[in-house]
Parts: sequence; structure tokens; C-alpha cells
Amino acid sequence: MTGVTTQLAVRAIRGATQVDSDEREHLFARTRELVAAVLDANALSTDDLISILFTATPDLVSDFPAAAAREMGLGDVPLMCAVEISVPHALPRVVRLMAHAHTTTPRSDIRHIYLHGATVLRRDIAQ
Repeated sequence: MTGVTTQLAVRAIRGATQVDSDEREHLFARTRELVAAVLDANALSTDDLISILFTATPDLVSDFPAAAAREMGLGDVPLMCAVEISVPHALPRVVRLMAHAHTTTPRSDIRHIYLHGATVLRRDIAQ
């Protein structure tokens, strides 16, 4: 046999977005935008997803970011939410995610997505 063998691996993909206000519909819109951007940037389908861990800063209480992902059709993907630790002078109103996915993409080519005000969090890896 000749050719290149591609190896399926589990990769973790980071992302974050900042919301303008703690209103459910706005939180859901920004969360859906973030999840869609992560999937699109990494050429993933929902079938490739293993799980997604969402965190939200303590000032976001209008709803769970995972509920927005479920509305997008990720109901069969294990989703979990947690509160980000409260650090003085931290960026407010931020939803973060860490998605785990099956992919043939090398770790060095994974695209991490930071949107809106959250782009300041990881300029070193943000796309």
C-alpha cells in the first residue's frame, strides 16, 4: 500500500466570546456563533464532537450556554457548564468553551476561536 496514512486523534479546541449584556437571547446568539465558528474553522461536524465544556464568568446568570448548543442540534453531544473563577480585573461577561473532537487535523493546525471582546484573552492562539 502506498500513500499517506491519516490518524484520527482526539483534539481539544478552545474558544471564547464576550457578550454585551446578560440577556438570555443575546447569550444564546453569541454562544451559537462561537460553537458554529469553532466547527467551521476546524472543518468539523457535530458527529466529530466528543464533548464540550462551557464556562461562564460569574456575572452571566441568565441561562446555561449549553442550552444554546442543544438548540443548535447538539443534544446528543455531552455538554457541561461551569462557573469561571472570579479573578479581580478579569474580562467580564465571557463564555468560554473547550470542545473535544475526533479529527485528523494535527494539533498545530487546530484553530482556536476568540470572538468579540474575548479576542484579547489569547492573542497568541486566536484566529
